[in-house]
This record gives sequence, C-alpha cells and structure tokens, in this order.
Amino acid sequence: MTALSTIRVLGLDPGLRHTGWGVIDVTGNRLSFVADGAIHTNEKQDLSRRLEVLHDGILDVIRAWTPDEAAVEETLANKNPSSTLKLGMARGIALLVTARAGLPVEQYLPMIVKKSVVGTGHADKAQVQHMVRMLLPGSQTTSADAADALAVAICHAHTAGTKRRVLDGMLGVRR
Repeated sequence: MTALSTIRVLGLDPGLRHTGWGVIDVTGNRLSFVADGAIHTNEKQDLSRRLEVLHDGILDVIRAWTPDEAAVEETLANKNPSSTLKLGMARGIALLVTARAGLPVEQYLPMIVKKSVVGTGHADKAQVQHMVRMLLPGSQTTSADAADALAVAICHAHTAGTKRRVLDGMLGVRR
C-alpha cells in the first residue's frame, strides 16, 4: 500500500475591502489547518491601487504557503450594480494571480460552499465559522472573511477529492 500524498489548497473569498484567504492540507479524507488571514485595502485609495494591493497580497500568500491548488468563491449579483462590478474585479484579480502562479483553480458558488461545510446552502456566517473550527481543529479563523476562505478550501477538498477518486477508479489507479 502506498502512502497518501498531501495536497495543499488555497481558498479565497474575494472582496474589494477584505479578501479572505485560507490554506489547508488534504491527505486522503483528512483535512489539516495550515494558515488563514485577510488582505485589506484602504477605501480612500483609488480602485487601481486597491486592486494592486489585492494582487500583491494574494501573490505573497502563494509564495509563503506554496499551495498546489486554489479555489475561489464565485460572485453573485446584488442590488447595487457598482458593488457587484467591484466585487467582480476583486474576484478577477484572485483568478488571475492564482492562474498566473500555475495553480489549477476551481470556482464555487457560495451556496455550494455552505452546503459542503454546514450541510445547508442557506447557513449564516456564524454557522460557517463554527463548522470550519470543527472541521479544522487548531484553526482560530482570524476573521469572518478568513473563515469563509477556509470554507471554500474545504468545499474544494471534498469536491476535488471525489473527482480524483472517480478518475482513479476509472483508470484503475490505487493511492
């Protein structure tokens, strides 16, 4: 029997004011907390500078924690078109930086992330934070944004792990 390999996953919860990030290790079905945090921008700076701060911050996280894969929460439209557009720009930065770093990147709807972590797609932030702490012993989640990013990473671990097992079964690979 061969040893299970560990895959490091970076989860991102993009936002123009606060982009949460979380890193977990996945070994088989076992999830381990590595790190989390948030990248904050100054609302008084112009949009281009704020996007640059997000870019540099995400790149710093990738360099520091060397993930193998990334997962980004998808943006849903809200009532304010300007806010939706800015959120989309932050998400675009998250997708660009991870892709340019050579990471495979998946995207997940918030409802799918919540269902994967809590069991219901309509969970509130407190429920998500609680379940993240339960699923990742040792994580203190530095903010709600970081907890959401860890939830995205957990969702990816479950989804990607299932995909890997299906492909392995089809190809006859044993890990």
